[in-house]
Amino acid sequence: MSAPVLPFWLAQALAEDAGPVRPPLSGEQEADLCIVGGGFTGLWTAILTRQARPDWRIVLLEKARCGSGASGRNGGCLLTWSAKLPSLTRWFGQAEALRLARASEQAVFDIADFCRQHGIDADLRLGGAVYAASNAAQRGALDGALAALSAAGGSRWRMLSDADTAALSGSAALSAGAWTDAAGSVQPAKLARGLARVAEAMGVEIHEHSAMTHLQETDRVTVACAKGCVRAGQVVLAMNADMANGPAPLANSVLLVSSDMIITTPQPERIARLGLDRGQAVCDLRTFVHYWRASADGRLMLGKGGNQIAFGNRMLPYFDAPSPQRPMLEAALTRFFPDFSAADVQYSWTGASDRSASGFPFFGWLPGHRRVCYGMGYSGNGVAPSRLGGEVLRDMLLGVDSEWTRSPLVRGPLAHFPPEPWRWPGAMLVREAIRRVERAEDAGRQPAWLARKLAGLASMAGKADR
Repeated sequence: MSAPVLPFWLAQALAEDAGPVRPPLSGEQEADLCIVGGGFTGLWTAILTRQARPDWRIVLLEKARCGSGASGRNGGCLLTWSAKLPSLTRWFGQAEALRLARASEQAVFDIADFCRQHGIDADLRLGGAVYAASNAAQRGALDGALAALSAAGGSRWRMLSDADTAALSGSAALSAGAWTDAAGSVQPAKLARGLARVAEAMGVEIHEHSAMTHLQETDRVTVACAKGCVRAGQVVLAMNADMANGPAPLANSVLLVSSDMIITTPQPERIARLGLDRGQAVCDLRTFVHYWRASADGRLMLGKGGNQIAFGNRMLPYFDAPSPQRPMLEAALTRFFPDFSAADVQYSWTGASDRSASGFPFFGWLPGHRRVCYGMGYSGNGVAPSRLGGEVLRDMLLGVDSEWTRSPLVRGPLAHFPPEPWRWPGAMLVREAIRRVERAEDAGRQPAWLARKLAGLASMAGKADR
């Protein structure tokens, strides 16, 4: 079997600054808290908990290198939940939905402030976000969600003319858009590596190449690795996609779906001409969206979700390889940006997204355990919301009464997919229906009734409510 291929962001981050060697866990250690997972959720939990309890000994275990999972292989778009207020309301009630939408917007600015305060150079730019139609059927799709935001007491979104949509998105293929200032982009692996550096400076002990092999709870919780173990008062499982084939209540609440990306060689002059040099993130209004943004060094990144679906939620070799979807992505690049072609593409990669049945992450105490909590299910939008995940898990660990510990977010999964062997065939059926709908709408045709109905079963997968 060939060695895994690093996602572009992590390869770039390690080439610029590999950082200190963090040795694997060795021997038996005692801790107040052990966190399993060195991505955004685990690192934010470590940092925020350490700030609240500087007297605690916190040990973080990462199976590879910090940022090697979803946190280092996503598109780097800092997005929020605000355009999904109707869905939030259905799941959490009106008051909590509005609080969560606003908290997700504040998380964008909190991450930017934290990077400034702690000297994390993660190429973070608050250029906002554009959501827009990429075919006639998507026009007006945002109206309901943005009207609900305005009616609830204020919206940071503003509607755009077709000309402004094209100017802000960089593509004449988009129209009928909306823009918000509470968004932007970041080099995600640099952010993860920077958070790890700050956590260590605060006294968090990090061991890389330390995959958990066993978990046992008695009077304390033992987390075992190949060459050592940690005995801790409490444990956080922040493994996201790696938890998707775990205990049945959790495994049946998420679906592992790939998101595939390409990135061009540096083209700063072209990027400036397109108006993408402010770092804005752009998404169309499909269920499995096209998304793009420019990097700080003048590359154009484009991705699309909803491609590979894993039977049994297994972490397939697909998720650690160059994207087989590269030809499809190159065709999309040329469609949205006629001045670019396949010859400009330097790199492709992919990764697993743990899509929850609700479309939102969930948190809770691991079934059968009193001292082990978890967070997962970010559904392709975790860069900014994972900061909120750290706040949720911190308050759960501290046992405080707060807006987070009272939130329905901490009740575990609120909905489930069917178990295997029915989950995968059903998901593939829905995926094909979505593709049929997309092809019809792109061609200006009315999709078939059955395809529309089946595609509607995945409505939670979009970045905005339609």
